[in-house]
Amino acid sequence: MKKVDKASRIPLYYQLMDLIVDDIESGILKENDKIPSERELCQLYDISRSTVRQTMIELEKGSYIYKEHGKGTFVSPKRLKQDLQKFYSFTEEMKKLGKKPTSKVLKFETKEASEKISRRLEIEENSLVYVIKRLRLADEKPMMLEISYVPCERFPEMTQKDLQGSSMYGFFKEKYKTEFTKAEEIFSAVLVNKSEAKHLNVKEGIPGMRIERYTYENDKIIEYTKSIARGDSFKFRVVLE
Repeated sequence: MKKVDKASRIPLYYQLMDLIVDDIESGILKENDKIPSERELCQLYDISRSTVRQTMIELEKGSYIYKEHGKGTFVSPKRLKQDLQKFYSFTEEMKKLGKKPTSKVLKFETKEASEKISRRLEIEENSLVYVIKRLRLADEKPMMLEISYVPCERFPEMTQKDLQGSSMYGFFKEKYKTEFTKAEEIFSAVLVNKSEAKHLNVKEGIPGMRIERYTYENDKIIEYTKSIARGDSFKFRVVLE
């Protein structure tokens, strides 16, 4: 068993935190595994209760663990990492993580584009667009709420049935031979409102991430999407070179 080094200048709570994080990231401790109690950790590492408590505070701040009253402390589910340098597909990213992606179409309608949506899609005002509201899930857990606006002219005769249980991008590629060439995303931190919280199965007012996405086919915008992602389940990564 790994040990803390009491002769080291590195604080004991930080050493213990590093050991637990290493076990989580290496897979020794898996999602929702129970962490030993404070008393057990004190005995295992021959350290004080106050040191263990400080470790638990830091691990919880970093979203590595969560607590359930009367049950104990557990390993948090992994946050879903989105690499901002790559074209992102929720369905494909979930599959890479070994999770089962699903989508529930909450609304599907055809309507005339408002001035605002026309400007976003760079189309004539009152042009017909599909309005598609979807709940994105991973292993049946709600992760993201999306409202997409798609020009009918580019995707004629699309129906709600076409999107049930399938990837929208995958369907676009297969039926309409779409070539996605670029996507631009704008992020802002928000507090989840009552309606969003109900769909995402979280408490109203928790931190979330608002994402506006413009998807291009060559120089044309073919999708504008507004999303709310759970702040406790996503992290975003960008590499600056």
